Amino acid sequence: MSVIQTKLPLLKTNENDIINITPNLEKLVMESGISTGILNVFNAGSTGSIITLEYEPGLLKDIPNFLERIIPKKINYAHEQTWHDKNGHSHVRASLLGPSLTLPIENGRIVHGTWQQIAFIELDIKSRNRNLMVTILGE
Repeated sequence: MSVIQTKLPLLKTNENDIINITPNLEKLVMESGISTGILNVFNAGSTGSIITLEYEPGLLKDIPNFLERIIPKKINYAHEQTWHDKNGHSHVRASLLGPSLTLPIENGRIVHGTWQQIAFIELDIKSRNRNLMVTILGE
């Protein structure tokens, strides 16, 4: 059993950026030499999430619009009463979507649907540099 752990840097992400990280993850799995196992990608932060989606222009607009409808930016959040940073919605959205994703590896490839990609979505209001933790486990 082998374990490989590395960081995947994302530079200057902005609110509602949805970044397709599938090619980066596929390259890491290929380089790992692991044929059967699992891949985990984790965002160590409370205002960004890892999701799957069909990475196409319509959904790149639909997902932020949906999040705005269910978790609006312009309402009162108790978080903002504590920190006064105007990103309470960012924390709630990230809590809903989650910080990580685990996928199977079969025959040296990540298992995902034909149109399904893995993406990072930035939910914070200020630009950030992110380092996603990637763990590959298997044989």
